[in-house]
Amino acid sequence: MSGLKLDLGCGPRKRQGFLGVDVRSFPGVDVVADLTQRWPWADASVGEVFCSHFVEHLEARERIHFANELHRVLVPGGRATLITPYWASTIAYGDLTHKWPPVTEAWYPYLNRAWREQAAPHNDEYTCDFDHTLEWALSNEFNDRPQPDREFAALHFKDAVSELTAKLVRR
Repeated sequence: MSGLKLDLGCGPRKRQGFLGVDVRSFPGVDVVADLTQRWPWADASVGEVFCSHFVEHLEARERIHFANELHRVLVPGGRATLITPYWASTIAYGDLTHKWPPVTEAWYPYLNRAWREQAAPHNDEYTCDFDHTLEWALSNEFNDRPQPDREFAALHFKDAVSELTAKLVRR
């Protein structure tokens, strides 16, 4: 994959091999940027993005802007990994700088143009177009249980899932 590799909202823990981006000048941050504004990268100039525990700090419309800018800067076929606290986990609510609503798996279909045209044509603020897959990080106490038990826990138990990882591919 060609293009830059960005770690958005990296704080002091930038991912190795990535350009660290944050609104604060922490050690290891390479670019200080406010990602609620237009991003400083050219169209289709970024090959990969990693973003852990940042999106939940954005207001709803800022999340739409984030998705649109992510699409703008990624090359076609470019990939992004977004990790957020899972909505049914207490970590989604413990940090009072997290914005409402919590990020859920229900948000990601809105990032796909064909899905929006069919199911939500009123959402014309989105300009992005992504395919996505989702992964759930189960709490350790469920890891050794049979698959049906893990699925039941993920759907029905508070704190069974700690994080949601979305893997996006720019269409």
